[in-house]
Parts: sequence; C-alpha cells; structure tokens
Amino acid sequence: MHPKRIILMYISEVSGHRSATMAIEKAIKQLHPDAEILNINAFNYTNPISEKVINRIYMEVIKRTPQIWDYLYDNPSVVKSLENIKRHIHKSNSPKLKKLFDSFKPDLVVCTQAFPCGMVADYKKAYGVSLPLVAVLTDYIPHSYWVYDAVDYYITPSEEVSERLERKGVKPSKIKSLGIPFDIKFNQKLNSAEIFSKIKLNPAKPVVLIMGGGQGLGPIKTIVKSLEKSEHDIQELIVTGTNKKLFKSLKRKIKHYKKDIRLFGFVQNIHELMHISQVIISKPGGVTTAEVLSMGLPMIIVKPIPGQEINNTNFLTQKQAAVKVDQPKEICEVIDDLLNNKAKLDRLRAAGLQIAKPGASLDIAKLLLSL
Repeated sequence: MHPKRIILMYISEVSGHRSATMAIEKAIKQLHPDAEILNINAFNYTNPISEKVINRIYMEVIKRTPQIWDYLYDNPSVVKSLENIKRHIHKSNSPKLKKLFDSFKPDLVVCTQAFPCGMVADYKKAYGVSLPLVAVLTDYIPHSYWVYDAVDYYITPSEEVSERLERKGVKPSKIKSLGIPFDIKFNQKLNSAEIFSKIKLNPAKPVVLIMGGGQGLGPIKTIVKSLEKSEHDIQELIVTGTNKKLFKSLKRKIKHYKKDIRLFGFVQNIHELMHISQVIISKPGGVTTAEVLSMGLPMIIVKPIPGQEINNTNFLTQKQAAVKVDQPKEICEVIDDLLNNKAKLDRLRAAGLQIAKPGASLDIAKLLLSL
C-alpha cells in the first residue's frame, strides 16, 4: 500500500486559508511522516494573472468600501447570479486540474477556501471522478459558496456552523465539528521567563499584543495613539505582518511615545507573544481566533470588516469570549477597564477556553488519514 497522497488547496499566500493548510500538513506529518502532501495555491495555479488582479481588488474593497463586500458576502441573489460565471471559470480550469491530479494521483483533496472547493467539486462531476473532497471552513459562518453535492465531508469550527450548513441542505452525516486548524505549536508548554528575557520586557508590567492579521490591516496607528493615554504602565507588542508601510510609519512615530513599545514585522513566534500577553487587540480572522481561544487569551476586536469578520465577531461576543470596540480611539478605556478588573479578564479567558478546540489540527489529520 502506497503512502497517503493528499492535495491541500488554499488561495492567497498571506492568509488564514494558507495557515490552515500548513497546520493540517504539519499534523498529518506528525501522525504519518511518509504521507505525500502537495500544498498548493489553487487560484495561482489555475489563474496566475487573475489571482494578482483579484487580490488587489479585494484588498482595495476591504480598505475603502467594506459595505460592498458586505453586500456580496453570502447574498443569495448574488450567489445565484454568479452561478453561470462560476460554472464557466470551473469548466475552463478543469483541464489544468486534470493534469495536476493525473500526475500527482491524490487519494483525497482538502480545500480551506470555497473557490478551489467549488472548482474540484465541478471537476469531479465533469470527469465522473469519485475522488474524496473535504471542505475545511475557517470562519464561523458557512456561506453558500461552499455548498456542493460533490463535497464528501465538511469540517466546521463549531456545532452552530454545522447546524447552519444543515439548513443550507448539507446532510448531517457529511459534517464534522472538529474546529479550525492551527499550528500545533500554539498548544506547547512555554517558559514565560525565557520569552520575557528574550524580548527584554518586564514580567511585572502588563503586556498588550496588537496585530492586524498577516497583512497588518485595521486602525493600528489609532489604537497605539489611544493607548498612550492608558493609566497603566503597559508594554505593547505590535505586529504589522507584511505591511511594510505601517511598520515604517510606526517606527517613526513610536520614538516620541511614552509607552514601552516593541515593533515587529512578519514573525514566526506569535505563539510566544500571545503567551506573555494579558490581552490581544486583533482582527477576528478565523485561524487567529482559534489560536487565541486555545491559549485562553482575552481578545478585543476593533472595527471588524463586514462579511466573515463581523460573523466571527458576533460568534465570539455571543459566547462572551471577546469584546467588540467600534471606535478605535476608545480602546484605551476598554483596556484600562479590563486591567482594573481581573474578574472580567478571567471571565473572557474562561469563555474562550470553553469554545476552544485545541486538538483541531490533529483531529482533522486523523479523519483525513482514515478516509
């Protein structure tokens, strides 16, 4: 019997979708070192030019007119009117997929984003192939772009998402609520003293972690300015991801700030920064959220964008596992209130741990290896 051959598909290099496939790959390799895995940016593979254009348009829409994204996101009439365009794109991509599958001969395909999932689902129908297809949802909303008969399993972040998928017509037997996959290093036992000394921070003072996803989005400059007014002697860890413009701008500004601030670009040790923080101020991306919950880190969400971020925020606030702030300049009062009120921080932490699924990546890997 040959080792399992698995294709993992995502879109966009710096994204939660990619982090999710990397986490699944790592977990599979831990359980089954000889598994052969192809981790691929499906959009770039099938439409390299369109990928760049669409990514740029998406980023501009999110930054400038997020209400457009809100209208497009899971809107039944939009989903319906896009049917023909989608079918045409999938049809033109099918020969490329056939070439890929014929050469790699996968035992199954796993998609962490709806676009490649639909593409593979239509490919299966077009060529009459019974290749197992698994959809891994990385947000707390199962939008309609995910729903295809040819998907064999859906892995969801929570029981609520599973119920909503059922209401969209997916059979309960196809759905597993295993959680959002994230790197297993977030579950490791860490040494706080070592991390404090490595970053040259004072363990006796509160630490606030500020980030805007891999691309450093959101009102980070306003947040940092607001925190200057905090009554606490806080230490700030700011992670700007791939946003070089933000990094440079903050580097100039923070010289004149009173608070103790450490500035980072794209880092590989977010788990360490989370471990020593009392609070995180972040965008509620699905994978980041899963990491934060598993570490029991109280979360503040500032001005989430419409679509998946609003839905993730609603899920977290309903579960009392996060605090939502609509005005970035008011962040200072919220931080002071939490740092003055240990019971509130403890409640947020406990609520987060209650819905966390720390074993998600390994549970997903076990399911995939059993198929």
